[in-house]
Amino acid sequence: MAGAKRAGPRRLGRQNEPSIYQDMLAEAGVASQQEDGLPRPLKRRRAGPRPGEGRPRGEASSAGRSQDNGDEDEGEEDLEFEDVALPPPTVQTMERDSEEEDEDIVFEDVDFTAPLNDDTSMTQSAKDLELNLSAEKAAASPSKRGAERRRPITREERERRTHIHQTHILCLLSHVARRNHWCNDTKAQEYLRRHLSDKTVAYLNPGTNLSQFGRTESLKNGLQQANAMWKTKFEITERGLRRALWAENSEYLRDYNPPDDLEVCVDRDDFRNAAKTLQGSRDVGAQLYCALLRSAGVRARLVCSLQPLACAPGAPTMPRPKAGKASSKQSKEEQVRASMDKFKEMTTAARASLSDSVGSPTARRRLGHPNASSHGFEPTRAQRESRPAFKTPKRIKESTYPVYWVEILDVGHQKWQPVDAVVTHTFWKPKALEPPITDKENSLSYVVAFEADGTAKDVTRRYAKAYTAKTRRLRIETALEGGDRWWRKAMKPFRRRHPEDLDQIEDTELASAEAREPMPRNVQDFKDHPVYALERHLRRHEVLVPGATPSGTVSAGSRGPLERIYRRKDVRIARTADKWYRLGRVVKPNEIPAKWLPKRAKPGGRFDGEEDDDDVMHGDAGTPIYTLDQTDPYEPPPVRSGRVPKNKFGNIDVYVPSMVPRGAVHIQHEYAARAAFLLGVDYAPALTGFSFRGRQGTAVLSGIVVAEEYEEAIRAVIGGFGDLQREAEEERRRLRALKMWRRLMMGLRIRERVWKGVDEEERREAEREAEMEAEMRDAPSDVTEEFDMEDDGGGGFLVEDDNDDGGGGGGGFLPE
Repeated sequence: MAGAKRAGPRRLGRQNEPSIYQDMLAEAGVASQQEDGLPRPLKRRRAGPRPGEGRPRGEASSAGRSQDNGDEDEGEEDLEFEDVALPPPTVQTMERDSEEEDEDIVFEDVDFTAPLNDDTSMTQSAKDLELNLSAEKAAASPSKRGAERRRPITREERERRTHIHQTHILCLLSHVARRNHWCNDTKAQEYLRRHLSDKTVAYLNPGTNLSQFGRTESLKNGLQQANAMWKTKFEITERGLRRALWAENSEYLRDYNPPDDLEVCVDRDDFRNAAKTLQGSRDVGAQLYCALLRSAGVRARLVCSLQPLACAPGAPTMPRPKAGKASSKQSKEEQVRASMDKFKEMTTAARASLSDSVGSPTARRRLGHPNASSHGFEPTRAQRESRPAFKTPKRIKESTYPVYWVEILDVGHQKWQPVDAVVTHTFWKPKALEPPITDKENSLSYVVAFEADGTAKDVTRRYAKAYTAKTRRLRIETALEGGDRWWRKAMKPFRRRHPEDLDQIEDTELASAEAREPMPRNVQDFKDHPVYALERHLRRHEVLVPGATPSGTVSAGSRGPLERIYRRKDVRIARTADKWYRLGRVVKPNEIPAKWLPKRAKPGGRFDGEEDDDDVMHGDAGTPIYTLDQTDPYEPPPVRSGRVPKNKFGNIDVYVPSMVPRGAVHIQHEYAARAAFLLGVDYAPALTGFSFRGRQGTAVLSGIVVAEEYEEAIRAVIGGFGDLQREAEEERRRLRALKMWRRLMMGLRIRERVWKGVDEEERREAEREAEMEAEMRDAPSDVTEEFDMEDDGGGGFLVEDDNDDGGGGGGGFLPE
């Protein structure tokens, strides 16, 4: 009842604790908290509404304090409780302490020997207790989860990719040369020429009476009209050439299938058909546009940005195949097709019902004849024309930058200008055709322009914005030593035999464009740059000249420190003292090393001919290296009294010709040492280098070094050795000839004895039969190979048959 007083539960104080509890603590050897003087542990807050919730803050706090104290009975007796509506209970999940969990544990009788006999349970328990902090960390921060790092390719793989890159380039050059030849086809040009008006052709071929500016403007007007026409008439229905990508794993190519909408123009007839229908890929569209301009009398070149497999590391790779992608895509297309068919059926049914209800008027009613209704004409339903089925245009996802385009000659300025009438629809803008480096569908690394006569030229520098800093690193010139010579050799068949003045003007233009290229703006572009260099990108054996003047500064990001930019001409190659000695130079005395190389770990037993002695000499300090300015030419000890100076191994170092001592000569011949030994002349074998096979290096001895006064005598003896060798060879040939003649004569004598008592006619008959047998033996047999291999048990010999007296069962062989 509200307002009634209740007697609150009386709690026992600490002084009235039961003696039984104290006795149990004493037996367990545990002292009471009051005896130890430790504070009483705080009570754990329970789930649910707090006591005093719904009251004023002051009343709740006072009620809580009075309940927690519990030592004074008067305070508990003064409490008054009222019947209030309690809120619905809130379900809350809380974690319990170990002490509370132990109180609720119910122990059961289990067999402790079972886990020892069961291996699977042990394995399962071990898996359950596995702690993986990296997985938890990755799950906690999924946004910071980085992509899988690719393994660096090996040296053999890099060489293999370089060879494939070269082969792919040659194949692409042959392909573009064939397409350029198709652009000269007369039938294709006839189909295309009719789309140009006479006015456009007149604009494309300005007269010589116009000024330089007027001729250029006339050409631009004609191109603008031709581009507008081509944009409206040519339709892209296929996929053209795209960038070739490497696959990280060969398994990715196991289920790879090329797209269904690839270009199908494989021969000249397909090219003519594309010119007739004005349909095809973007590449075919650019090629047809080149043929269109050539048909109008414009000097046009077909330009192609080759898309070979990359030879530089770090190039984008083919994405991993996704399972079920093709099936889902196909099912989606089927759903769209089914919905379209259903829509067509509904539209047809609606039109049929509308025509049946209304009916079509007759000719007399349409003409308004006054007595037309009395004639009783039956309305005839108009026959519908069969309309083509609705076809959804197929969207082809390709790069927004072209692979093929056209260059035309601006006669007024004697310059080649680009024209792209299919993709970007621009002209006179060469820098707008280079795709970004992040484009996986297109990469501008080799741009080759083919003229109508079949000649071609590399015009990459015209379209690349940073040819020296970026584009050059994607080409064979950087990936392969001597790659520039290989590229010139590959382009040699397409080079013009007699260069024209226009070719010299274009070469000067391209060279000046490369020279005007500005300084790179980021740190990565300075690596392997032929003009500029950063100190961080210097190789192990490269140093800067003392007092090198920086050309500018660059920072790696907004917060990075500024780094000085130096000229590549201020970079020098430094070598160790032993390496300079093998080049015929020695380090000057008291020279300070230009750089100290850290000691490099090498596998045991390896000898590579480099700074091994220096590593032992300097220990942990590293290896000192010196520049060319810190060395002098090596001067070996001269020859005195005909004696050649030798090293501790009994030979002389002649790594370069300048290391031959003064007063001596180096004779390179295999019989030189033998000749000097026969003459009793002092000589020393010449050590010219080392050959490395595996981990061991072997000294290469080539010829000898003797005093100059003995050179003539030694060469004379060497010539005598050559004469003796030739005589011995002639003697061996003479003996072989005599042996063959003796064999021939013995055969003739035996033949003469055999035919001694035979008549001449019988001899001729026998010779004729022998010739016929020889011809039959050499003639091809009609018997099959299986018949020849049949085994009749005779093994090629005559088999005796008891039933055959003639002995004819010889397995196809005649008894001799």
